[in-house]
Amino acid sequence: MSDSSHSSKNSFFGRFAEQITKYSGSTAVFVGAVALVLLWAMVGPIFHYSETWQLVINTSTTIITFLMVFLIQRAQNKDSLVLHLKLNELIAATKGASNRLINAQDFSEEEIRLIHQFYCLLADKAKADNDLGETHSIEEAEDNHHEKLAAHRE
Repeated sequence: MSDSSHSSKNSFFGRFAEQITKYSGSTAVFVGAVALVLLWAMVGPIFHYSETWQLVINTSTTIITFLMVFLIQRAQNKDSLVLHLKLNELIAATKGASNRLINAQDFSEEEIRLIHQFYCLLADKAKADNDLGETHSIEEAEDNHHEKLAAHRE
């Protein structure tokens, strides 16, 4: 399979999945789903609330839920990636921003906790400042952290 045919299949599936995701989140689909459940409930007495009658709704909702989980996850993954790209662009374009936060989504939990501690230090510095326009960097927080560690060791 050539790359061009592979990418055209991906783009077809991508477009298809995106359209289904948008459509399934519409008011019309919700109203239709409610109508189907009400219709199912109304025909219950006709089928004497049989096991088959119950199986129809159980099977239908299970299959729809199973498929929708993957579509929702796909949409969420795409949205998350786009958000990360936009944030990376802002970080890269902002003078004084710490470029080490680009692709922070790939950091380990330990690295994320460490950076969170640094931002807690920044928040503490901001609280201590009376000037709301004063800015601090992660590097300043890191220096303060090292100073605190050195002071504790003395």
